[in-house]
Amino acid sequence: MKLKSLAFRLFATSAAWTLLVLPIAGVIIYRLYRDDVQASFDARLEKLVNSIAIDSMGGGGGTTPIAPNNRYEPLFEDYHSGWYWQIKRVDDDQAAPRLGSASLGHAVLELPIKRDIKPDANGARWMGSLGPAGEPIRMVEVIDSVERGDSAPKYSIIVAGPVDWLESRVANFLTRLAIALFLTGVGLVTVTLFQVRFGLLPLRRIEQGLADVRSGTAEKLEGELPAEIEPLQEELNALIASNQDIIDRARTQVGNLAHALKTPLAVITNEAREDKGALGSKIAEQAEIMRDQVNHYLDRARVAARVGVIGRATPVLDVLEPLSRALERIHRDRAIVINVQYPPEIRFAGERQDLEEILGNLCDNACKWAKSTVTVTAQAAAGRKGRLSIAIEDDGPGLTPEQRSSIGKRGVRLDETKPGSGLGLSIVTDLVQSYRGSLSLGQSARGGLRVDLDLPSA
Repeated sequence: MKLKSLAFRLFATSAAWTLLVLPIAGVIIYRLYRDDVQASFDARLEKLVNSIAIDSMGGGGGTTPIAPNNRYEPLFEDYHSGWYWQIKRVDDDQAAPRLGSASLGHAVLELPIKRDIKPDANGARWMGSLGPAGEPIRMVEVIDSVERGDSAPKYSIIVAGPVDWLESRVANFLTRLAIALFLTGVGLVTVTLFQVRFGLLPLRRIEQGLADVRSGTAEKLEGELPAEIEPLQEELNALIASNQDIIDRARTQVGNLAHALKTPLAVITNEAREDKGALGSKIAEQAEIMRDQVNHYLDRARVAARVGVIGRATPVLDVLEPLSRALERIHRDRAIVINVQYPPEIRFAGERQDLEEILGNLCDNACKWAKSTVTVTAQAAAGRKGRLSIAIEDDGPGLTPEQRSSIGKRGVRLDETKPGSGLGLSIVTDLVQSYRGSLSLGQSARGGLRVDLDLPSA
């Protein structure tokens, strides 16, 4: 998945949203649970203190509180368990009795009323403190009296519970919540990745379909696509058809122009040849030049039209094998051998007749100058997608750098003893440039000439 791809953008935004929302949701859930546990803990303390107040303040019928029967919390009996109750007179610290749970021992809990803590709506005072063992505790205090009346002694009834119990439950929940949210996040990210891959799968089919059209294995985009992408398929098919129509019209116009020009030129040439004077010879000479120029530029126009066609592809195998056999037969009197090396799957992104024209001229020239062997190597260009490299080498005398620089000029021939017009390499150069390729001349390892071609591949 590339950083600039649409898939990465969709995945990154979805994953970022998931990783942002889950921690926020976790914090909210954690706080709600903590508040709920705190409320439950406080409700338990308040229930215990009210029950102890009822039993101690009105259970014996006397004038002093009595120790209640422990039927509320077994941990009140365990020494320094963190669960304590205490009954103590408010206005006289030395007054008896001071009652307390067995878990409290001889320790005395601090009275919240002495700290000027305001009571809540139910008359209870809440305070955090330290227990006899130095552990953090949460206390609730209610004020009550055994006798009725404003002058009756007031007693503080306290119940305390360990804060560690509360924190341990919250901590255990936080651990389980973190694990659950982590697994949920991993699952959501995985599902998001699958969703992006699955959702963008039709675009991969579009990509493959366009590659098939470009390589010539298909004429248009086929197959059923989602409703959102179907208009794209229709527009692309319409574009391909329009491109083909434009190329066909261009070919027709080029052909019509060729016929329109050749007939007047032929008439001018014939009329000039009947005139035996210098003027007639000059007109005939210039008419021949015009005809060559017209043919040259019409050929270039036809090539340019063919280059623009989408989906034109020619297997190199179909051109090199028959070409090598034909040239070996032509030069059989000199026993020229043509070695061809190429992978069978490579294809040229263009018309077959153009590739035949390029390779035919170059291989024929190599056979004319070779002593015994011509080697043709075709392969996909290393490190460059969509490019094709073809090298043609011979074991002939080769060329000097000065000769190589001039041999591409139109009509230039280095040896008049060899057949030809001197236009072959110029035509090849024009064809190669029309396909946005390149041609270079160098020294072969066999001592002869090496021609390197760079062409588009399908």
